[in-house]
Amino acid sequence: MAALNRSTLRRLQNLPQIPSVWEGDRRPLSNADSHIMLEDDDVPEAGSECILWVDGSEGVVRAMDVVGSDAGPEAIVRALLRAMEHPQTPAPAVRPQKIVVKNREIQFYLRGVLQDLDISIDYVPELPLIDEIFRGMEEVAINRPPELPPQYAEVLMEKAAQIWHDAPWRTLREHQIISIEINQWDVASLYVSVLGQGRMDYGVLLYRSLESLKRFRERVVNDESFEDLEQAFLGQDCLFLTFESAGDFDEDDEDDEIDLADLPPSEIEPNFGNLHPLEGLRSILYEEEALTMLVALEAFHRFFRNSRRKLGADTFPTLSSRYRIPVPQSDGAIQQVSVKVSTMPDVSVELLDMLDGDGDDDDDDDEFEMPLLRDDLVPPNSFLSLGAVPWSTVEFLRVSVQFHQSAEIDHINTAGDGLPVVMIQTSHPKAKTMIQDLKEAGGVKALCFNPGEDPFQDEQYDLGILQAKNGELYLFGEFNENDPVHQEARQKWEHRCQLTNGWCGLVIAKGLMGASRGQPQFKDMIALFEVRWVSAKDLGIGPLELMPMF
Repeated sequence: MAALNRSTLRRLQNLPQIPSVWEGDRRPLSNADSHIMLEDDDVPEAGSECILWVDGSEGVVRAMDVVGSDAGPEAIVRALLRAMEHPQTPAPAVRPQKIVVKNREIQFYLRGVLQDLDISIDYVPELPLIDEIFRGMEEVAINRPPELPPQYAEVLMEKAAQIWHDAPWRTLREHQIISIEINQWDVASLYVSVLGQGRMDYGVLLYRSLESLKRFRERVVNDESFEDLEQAFLGQDCLFLTFESAGDFDEDDEDDEIDLADLPPSEIEPNFGNLHPLEGLRSILYEEEALTMLVALEAFHRFFRNSRRKLGADTFPTLSSRYRIPVPQSDGAIQQVSVKVSTMPDVSVELLDMLDGDGDDDDDDDEFEMPLLRDDLVPPNSFLSLGAVPWSTVEFLRVSVQFHQSAEIDHINTAGDGLPVVMIQTSHPKAKTMIQDLKEAGGVKALCFNPGEDPFQDEQYDLGILQAKNGELYLFGEFNENDPVHQEARQKWEHRCQLTNGWCGLVIAKGLMGASRGQPQFKDMIALFEVRWVSAKDLGIGPLELMPMF
């Protein structure tokens, strides 16, 4: 048995001793109880226990701690010492005259540890104050409303899964606002802003008014301190759906950036809630809010699904559609709610001008209209190679792969030893996601190598770039310009492109972790895009420079 240090004993002996009786105990803690006692970020794992020390004379809790069920008896002593010296309620530091517990093992342990403190340790069959505290917590837990109304929880989770699958943040920016006219449950319209362009926070915000949306964006641009931003955040008036990882990560990994888009859908957890200037953040939806969210998410899903390609254009288009959304009723009937969904280009321009300053700088406008080079197409750790596929294999792939984009002419000149290709091999799920992304972008228009440089390291690069038919540019590889192996492969590849009159291919393959890694077999090749090869000059974006991140 561990003993107190002599210096600790002397310090505790110097505390005034009062004629009071304290109750002490440790009990299993349900998850519902933990949500009542602690902030959400501090909720312990299942199987935790609560340690309580209560001053029976004053009727106040002097110390409360939550520990794992495997914590030893030392934990109850630590809580007791804190109750004496640093009580969590406004009370003086004192020693009790007597302690009562209802656990024989705790009684004997405390007698051994506290034997020099002149404190009587007795056993009693009941602890009325602690019993009352736990009964109160259980009643609060029972009466606490669920985060989602039970009758709508399942369908709301389905709508959240639809939004995650749609991934509107790949197409829409936060300033591109979509209105949903509902006219139900005291809600006229909601204004949708999508989170996720920064690849950090993913979700949708549904503002109840344009004024709240604009006010928040203006404060974010102008406020500099953390306190100002926190007040701006709490001042929003909106419903929200956000996503987070359902998995557990080690504390040592907290600083590592985790992109949720890299995780499988099974590890994504949706969160619903409400923000209001007078309520603050509430992670509970009540019935009318749940119905509003249900209708809005379904309407947004349909609109985005039907208009994805148009929304991905260079300019935010004017679009509008009407839908009838079925809403289940408590009596089993289905109510049809008519909604109108529209883009708001004028509002989007206004919000963008907030970011750009006064919006009159033509140079800034031109710079913003330059196509962005995206690096979110090819998954990390993919295997990439330049090479050629024999013409007989090309014929086989055209009819055997899951997706084939054929050339825009009747035939490709079949000179040389085969079709020059870029081969990207990754896992099967990520390969399917790549193919879907490219299909949604209209397919692949061209492929080229463009010069790039890192001025901080004085290094030159060949940047492999795919141009989608919707104008998006995707980085598929970075190659050191001074690497002789790459230079030789690049020269052979471009020579083959010249023989085919400027045609090449993009092959997407699965089997990254299998025996075929780096040498995919026919069965591993699941997509063939036949595309034009263009020079860096034809692409017209000029040399690219790595920019510092501040």
